[in-house]
Amino acid sequence: QVQLVESGGGLVQPGGSLRLSCTASGSIFKFRTMAWYRQAPGKERELVANINYGGVTTNYVDSVKGRFTISRDNDKNTVYLQMNSLKFEDTAVYYCNMYGGYWGQGTQVTVSS
Repeated sequence: QVQLVESGGGLVQPGGSLRLSCTASGSIFKFRTMAWYRQAPGKERELVANINYGGVTTNYVDSVKGRFTISRDNDKNTVYLQMNSLKFEDTAVYYCNMYGGYWGQGTQVTVSS
């Protein structure tokens, strides 16, 4: 059974930065596409970014392009989301996802002055 544990959320001012981490248990991490989703209050969960198993191919939702960077370290079973130039509208619970139906518990990101 795969477990995903996220960390790095918190409260930040507009224009600030945060880095989210998600560490997976087990041995399949390096074979799976990983993704970050987010869900804001009253809204549906949306895909923020994903990265293929080799870390070569990444995709981003338009609203975060140029501000967020997804990366992974297969030796550490960890995927990261570097978030820069944060905006109020980035406030959400951020979820780590491993393709195949595995989800983390979520970490809150709040952008507020």
